[in-house]
Amino acid sequence: MIKRTIEISNPSRISCGMGQLVIEQDGDIAGQSPIEDLGVLILAHPAISITQAAIAACLEAQCVLVFCDRKFLPVSVLLPLWANSLHSKIVKDQIALTKPAQKRLWQQVVIGKIEAQTCALKTLNLSHNEVKSFSARVKSGDPENIEAQAARVYWDKLFGKSFRRNREKPGINMLLNYGYAVMRAAVARALCGSGLNPSLGIHHHNQYDAMCLADDLVEPLRPAVDLVVYRLAPHDANAETMTRQQKTELLNLLNQPFYILKKSMPLLVALQYYAASFKTALTQPDVRLEIPFS
Repeated sequence: MIKRTIEISNPSRISCGMGQLVIEQDGDIAGQSPIEDLGVLILAHPAISITQAAIAACLEAQCVLVFCDRKFLPVSVLLPLWANSLHSKIVKDQIALTKPAQKRLWQQVVIGKIEAQTCALKTLNLSHNEVKSFSARVKSGDPENIEAQAARVYWDKLFGKSFRRNREKPGINMLLNYGYAVMRAAVARALCGSGLNPSLGIHHHNQYDAMCLADDLVEPLRPAVDLVVYRLAPHDANAETMTRQQKTELLNLLNQPFYILKKSMPLLVALQYYAASFKTALTQPDVRLEIPFS
């Protein structure tokens, strides 16, 4: 079932009733949507209020809630706590995953990311062979940090040598922040749906990060965001706000067709297979990750 992504960016009161998410604005009902159809709900205005019943109903339907700051950028994600009947067993498998197995999985993720970066450059008719060459050099665990080396070349070719990836900067960086945060939330949703604990990463291990595994597995999907941002890049490099069109384009990425298992399907659906392949790899070391690509 294709799930919807909804962003609410005006002062609103959100409640639920009869299985519907009800959005009220200025005392009138501005919209309703079946809660079971929701995949991601983004709350992007400081004057939004939402009832506890609506939050619980969304989480029971495995809908992820994303909260934004005053700059309308995602700052927090609320995930379902239990989404799989085998949650306890799967988490034990995650904890038991050996260091060599973690390194092999990270190698696959990095190669997948570099291949996706190559594909993005190729799609835009930009020079891509130099970035492509890095993928053959990635070893288990990426001890030489080939990922970072490829990224430096990639950013130069995509946005020019003057561009610097900086989360605190406006313009292009702001669009990337938004797109990455939405993609990260979607990956975390898929992980929870598979019974995986998103905090148990294979490479990222920040004790203050509750979504280390999501941060790991989102890496090969970032270039898909980059491709959209390239086409939306603002004329004003210092723009501090996003237009409704820019947000819509980035949110629509979750429903765009991606390929996985030799099939085309919406990204939100493909992410479920991606998470399932990781879960299988926990106990079957020879299984390769199935990474969605556009």
